[in-house]
Amino acid sequence: MIPKFVESLKQTPRGLFNPWFHQDKKNDLVPNAPDIRRKQLETYLIERKQSAKYLFIAEALGYQGGHFTGIAMTSERILLGFQEEKYGVKPEHVFKTERPNRTSRPDLIEKGMSEPTATIMWGALTDLGIDPYEVVLWNAVPWHPYNPQKGMLSNRTPLAGEMEAGLKHLKKFISLFNNPKIVAVGRKCEQSLSELGIDYIGVRHPANGGAPKFRRQLAEMTNKS
Repeated sequence: MIPKFVESLKQTPRGLFNPWFHQDKKNDLVPNAPDIRRKQLETYLIERKQSAKYLFIAEALGYQGGHFTGIAMTSERILLGFQEEKYGVKPEHVFKTERPNRTSRPDLIEKGMSEPTATIMWGALTDLGIDPYEVVLWNAVPWHPYNPQKGMLSNRTPLAGEMEAGLKHLKKFISLFNNPKIVAVGRKCEQSLSELGIDYIGVRHPANGGAPKFRRQLAEMTNKS
């Protein structure tokens, strides 16, 4: 079921990067980088299929996160173990049954891409003692919107049509799990879930100064305060 869902993400709206089926020829380390990212996503989802209690849905994939890991709000820095000492986040918090791999060229950033949203999200889960296997991270727009003038190593706000294109995948994604609580991370995602008629809990997006409020809301929601 999960490999079939990942396969369904293949058809990509124009102007978006698909990390599981597109090669970033300028920045990928190896030609089979999409295969690595696809395997990492499948492993991440399969390992949470039975244990997921919360689905955290943010806006869209970012170049410092899922563009190179294949997993929403998850950076290479986490997968490579470089956020364990400071934040307590271990690679095995993401998945255990596969060896984590980077797909960006090391000469871009030696320790791998680091995404602020990913750091705050995973750091908060660790600080609050929330089992990372009870949480699944995803995006309303599963692909990466980039600025064509700035290249692949950039982010932009998804267009209305791109949000629309993500709706059917969002509905399928939610159906993979057994009655989880749906958490909208930011306003854009709230709109998508409302359009689908899906009940959700809204939380502040952790970026741009939202981290303290996000952590408080996360603690209250999971009774860890």
